[in-house]
Amino acid sequence: MDQPTHRDSLRHESWRVFRIMAEFVESFETMARLGPSVSVFGSSRTPAGDKYYKLAQECGRLLTEKEFAVITGGGPGVMEAANRGAFEAGGTSVGLNIALPMEQLPNPYQNVEIDFRYFFVRKVCFVKYACGFIILPGGFGTMDEFFESLTLIQTLKTAPFPVVAIGKDFWSGLIDWMRTTMLGEHGNIGADDLDLFQLTDEPEEAVKIIYDSYIGTRKVAERLPRFESDEGEQTGEGTRVGIERRRGGRLRHSYEPRTPGPPAASP
Repeated sequence: MDQPTHRDSLRHESWRVFRIMAEFVESFETMARLGPSVSVFGSSRTPAGDKYYKLAQECGRLLTEKEFAVITGGGPGVMEAANRGAFEAGGTSVGLNIALPMEQLPNPYQNVEIDFRYFFVRKVCFVKYACGFIILPGGFGTMDEFFESLTLIQTLKTAPFPVVAIGKDFWSGLIDWMRTTMLGEHGNIGADDLDLFQLTDEPEEAVKIIYDSYIGTRKVAERLPRFESDEGEQTGEGTRVGIERRRGGRLRHSYEPRTPGPPAASP
């Protein structure tokens, strides 16, 4: 049997939106019932007994005491630790589990579990339902969540929310590079952008920053402009609308998809 061509594989591409939509519907219906929540991030490779495992577990416990639900990626390591702290304290412990080619088994400390096929749907849920982020040491995925949160706040696409990094020995080198290279040498960020997050070694301080922001006694990113949407109804995905875009996607020339052929011979 002939293998499908690239064009064949894209012929029904638009139907994929229903699978994506189903994932949004299921996750939104579940998470809308959580109440105030905090997303906690960190490495799946952190072993039980590691100091950051213990710190994440303490974060989960303290957040539960403040009546926050704890949201993690549902895997092992730091995610397990935060879920465990919330679970053992009798709180709401949420795991947003992702299907990966190398299987990631959900940790056993979840009383709310949602399974995702798509990273981007999962990431919307981390932001939309959280009052703040706590970010412990981790790898590429943790950096992704850290910088995405700062991007949303920096670009005013979302109302400012507290982002707290735990672990000065881990984060200080990156922050020094952001200050000296990203800001100082290249001017790729503004000086105020370094105030969009907080750094601490103490779970108590991290939780207090988020709680004080939630009850309105602490202002996050004070130099950023405030908008009515900070207090009123926002868009469904938790972001601001922004400047109205030009409607419609126009093509400058007629368009026919081409099947790639062999590369042209070098002259």
